[in-house]
Amino acid sequence: MVFRNLDGWGMGSWRRRRIFIPAGVVAGLCLALLVVFGGSGAARAAVTPAETVWRLLDYVAVDYPGAVEDGKIISTAEYAEMVEFAETASAQIAALPATPAKPGLIKQAAALKAAIGAKRPPSEVAGLARGLAGDLLAAYPVALAPSAAPDFARGAAVYAENCASCHGAAGDGKGPASKGLDPPPIAFTDQDRARHRSVFGLYQVIEQGLDGTAMPSFSHLPQNERWALAFYVGSLSQDDGARSRGEALWKGDANLRGQFPNLATLTKMTPADLAKVVGDKKADDVMAYLRRSPGVLTEQREASLVFARGKLKATVDAYASGNKADASSLALSTYLDGIEPFEPAIAARNPKLLSRIEAAMGEFRSRIGSGAPVDSVRQQAAVIEGLLDEADAVLAPAAADTTAAFVGALTILLREGLEALLIVVAMIAFLKKADREDVLPYVHGGWAAALGAGVLTWAAATFFITISGAQRELTEGFGGLFAAAVLLSVGIWMHGKSQADAWQRYIKERLSKALSRGSAWFLFLLAFVVVYREVFETILFFAALWSKETAGAVLAGAGTAVVALAAIAWAMLRYSTRLPISKFFAASAALVAVLAFVLAGKGLAALQEAGIVPVTPVSWAPKIELLGFYPTWQTILLQLAVVAILVAGYLYNRSPRRGEGAA
Repeated sequence: MVFRNLDGWGMGSWRRRRIFIPAGVVAGLCLALLVVFGGSGAARAAVTPAETVWRLLDYVAVDYPGAVEDGKIISTAEYAEMVEFAETASAQIAALPATPAKPGLIKQAAALKAAIGAKRPPSEVAGLARGLAGDLLAAYPVALAPSAAPDFARGAAVYAENCASCHGAAGDGKGPASKGLDPPPIAFTDQDRARHRSVFGLYQVIEQGLDGTAMPSFSHLPQNERWALAFYVGSLSQDDGARSRGEALWKGDANLRGQFPNLATLTKMTPADLAKVVGDKKADDVMAYLRRSPGVLTEQREASLVFARGKLKATVDAYASGNKADASSLALSTYLDGIEPFEPAIAARNPKLLSRIEAAMGEFRSRIGSGAPVDSVRQQAAVIEGLLDEADAVLAPAAADTTAAFVGALTILLREGLEALLIVVAMIAFLKKADREDVLPYVHGGWAAALGAGVLTWAAATFFITISGAQRELTEGFGGLFAAAVLLSVGIWMHGKSQADAWQRYIKERLSKALSRGSAWFLFLLAFVVVYREVFETILFFAALWSKETAGAVLAGAGTAVVALAAIAWAMLRYSTRLPISKFFAASAALVAVLAFVLAGKGLAALQEAGIVPVTPVSWAPKIELLGFYPTWQTILLQLAVVAILVAGYLYNRSPRRGEGAA
């Protein structure tokens, strides 16, 4: 393969695959469809317009120094290309779908065009282009990284097979097939250019090729090999000495490790970007090490809370400097990206500690949001640091004993399964009471589909993608609120039927008319949502408990919980048939009302953790997770509203006018 300029882009058409988990109540089902039909081979969706613009901006950032120096044009052809690309990028941004960020992007594009027109210094133009490119990806997200750490050795082999003939075995651009090529192959050993080159940029050109050069598309290679090749090529500007120094720096500097929360950060970051934080020499060495050993990022996130500590420090620094907006964003990232991935493991081993961490983080974000004194924010950060020390001890391998794994698996599945079981069994019992067993397949289909979607979610999260903290909280939050809203209306309806004696005489006839095919599919959806929400969370907890040492204990705990849940379901179905219809409706209404109260609190709390809803802690209220009761004004007010709606509905059902209407 021949690269004219791996940091720049050709103007042909190209495609790119995107895999993601949509947030919301049907996230698992959508994900299942993506996994089943999306495949993992060469098929890819069309490249988005945002990716086209990103390529142009990356080209400008890297190549502008070759066009302008000291305010003068040093290459007419290069300068004309810079003007053209900036103009094209601006026009394509204007044509992007509307988002809240789009007006700002248009202004940034105009500023970039003006800077190029005025022949501003390369550092200024590069900064504008990089800034716009970063904001563009934030507003119009694309996949930035492989799903797993690439195999560097495989990247070297692919390079030798496909690239060395033109670019040279050492990457100096002097391979035997390079003679006569115009433009000549790029030299990957050029350190000045390598400092401005991202692995993401390398990957894009490997995948799409570059028009106007001998560089073809290598989209026929498996995706993992393209990523491995990009990492290998990105390391050729540094020798083994740099990599060794980078390894020592990485292992000895926790703040440095905090700069790289995941593979996406590494693929998007250039050595020049990192140099702004740690200096040129350190940046070159550390990037040389990480591009050769990207797997250390996965090991880091699995081993400790180092990223959370780095984000916590950055939050306090931003707040102390007066940047409240950045501090709020960093505080949210501290939890979602730094702590939340470890939440299932902490909860399984020490749930009280997790509650303290969540409360401390909520207070931390609240102080930042309310503009508390800097010392107050620092004090709360110190409290969180102490809790993270405790969490590190809990997460240590020695803490993962088999007894704790058994108890954790048992209690988690019982707790999560019971909520879903109560709702599904109530639906089944109701349909049996009404002699509408013909609708039961819809309910059974709903919970069975939820279990299937849960299995696919586990497979996708294990082998294809990473479920972020925000995605998890949004799925749980919106799923909980949706279920609570449905149960609220169902609870009031059931209570009304327990009061209307005349209606009960004709219940079979009326239900036969009321339960249409449309309402049957609604029961399917309700069963799917309430069960998938619990399955989704259970999967994450079990993944945290699972290891070679604890696998047997986890399976034993899960099996015991399944037996217990089956016994509970049998007892509920058996004894519900003995209740008179009015008492059955009254009991079901009470149960559904309690579950609506619980799910409303849990759903809103999840959205608070995702940063969608603000957090205002209250000191006088306890946290009662079993009831979905959390000590914040937002959750308390929502649950009070649920109670008020239930009371109003029940009073309306008891009113004489309502009784006459029902008769």
